[in-house]
Amino acid sequence: MHKGRWIGGGVAVVAVIGVSVVLMSSQRNAGAKTADAARPAAAASAPMLEFQPSEVVQPRLAAMPRQIEFSGPLVAPQTAVVRAKAAGALLSLQVTEGQRVTAGQVLGRIDLAELGNRVAERQANLESARASLVQAERTHASNERLASQSFISPIALENSRAQLDTARAAHSAAQASLDTTRVGLREGALMAPIAGIVAKRHVVPGEKVTMEQPVYTLVDLRHLELAGSVGTHEVAALAAGMSVQVRVEGLEQPVPGRIARIAPAAEPGTRSIGVTIALDNPRELLRAGQYALARVELADVQQRLTVPLPAVGNTSGQDHVWVIENGTLARRAVTLGRRDDAAGRVEVVSGVGPASQVLAARFDNLREGAKANVVAGKAAAVASASASANLATR
Repeated sequence: MHKGRWIGGGVAVVAVIGVSVVLMSSQRNAGAKTADAARPAAAASAPMLEFQPSEVVQPRLAAMPRQIEFSGPLVAPQTAVVRAKAAGALLSLQVTEGQRVTAGQVLGRIDLAELGNRVAERQANLESARASLVQAERTHASNERLASQSFISPIALENSRAQLDTARAAHSAAQASLDTTRVGLREGALMAPIAGIVAKRHVVPGEKVTMEQPVYTLVDLRHLELAGSVGTHEVAALAAGMSVQVRVEGLEQPVPGRIARIAPAAEPGTRSIGVTIALDNPRELLRAGQYALARVELADVQQRLTVPLPAVGNTSGQDHVWVIENGTLARRAVTLGRRDDAAGRVEVVSGVGPASQVLAARFDNLREGAKANVVAGKAAAVASASASANLATR
């Protein structure tokens, strides 16, 4: 009896489990059919991306002028250092920093009392040498007469001639020493060798100066130079006489210049070659030491395929653009060439063609394969259909 009850209960449990399995399987199949039916509906409801005509462009051919830039400080090639030509106390300085001077203008005076005493000493030495020379000439003339009468030997005559030559040399040396000292006395007055502006005063009145000590530094600002350097791969495109646009800090408008000279060799330890730009500065608005940027523009001899700069993006170091192909978005890797910031365009060497439809700006959250079109196409079709209908009614 008990055994029969156990068997009956087991059969009932198995039946219940079987019904549960059938119900769960039916629910899964129904859910799968519902999901499969929902997928096409979701795909059909995906939004279509629409772009304005100004947002989609085709690459076009354009010349891309090449630009070479280099920078550096402005320098004044006409710079002179006024030095003391004699030692002495500085009596006066007649100009100061920032003042304009002319060539030959007296800038200051040095106390040359010591140099005056030296001139007197050199003059006395010259008189002594002249007296010795006169005496040697007389002695040699007398010895020549005695030698003609055979009263002295030829050796004595040669000794007399040697003494005369020595006296003449001593006289010449004394004269040269006196002339040198007199030159120093004349240059005791400090004079401007060039016209310009006093850039720096190195000493003050009353100071004891030595020979060749700097006193003033003068600069001529009417002609300035920009000393820069370019790479060895760019220097072949430059030549002396080329026009250059120079932007100087503090000035809004560029200043015209020209390439004055190019160094014959690269600087040691670098791959750059020095280039010097000459600038005319008649109004002296520019100053030596100002930082400047020079730009040389080289004309392009060929037409290049270009796109707007905002159309190019970069992901992980790879440049790319977004294009519309067959009604869908696609991202194309591109290789760039020359770049023209002034025109806002960049050369595309590879990746797109002249007929490609390129997004002219960067958009967020673009997805490759998304449906896309240009609104202008639809608007043009509607306008064409409307025009046809109007003609038909007429």
